Amino acid sequence: MGTSLTPEFWRLFAVLLVISAAVTFLMSAALDALVVRLQQRRRPPADRKDRTPERPAQIPAHH
Repeated sequence: MGTSLTPEFWRLFAVLLVISAAVTFLMSAALDALVVRLQQRRRPPADRKDRTPERPAQIPAHH
């Protein structure tokens, strides 16, 4: 007793596959952003690459 997979099944399967892939991608991006934020918060301020220095670099004047 074999069952055939109908076109309706394949449409539903494709929709669910796309939805699950999108949810996986969004959850991965959100968790990655959270981990990066937590890692930046743990580092001391002097080690952060994204912060500007307290005083700007001295630019030599050309005379």
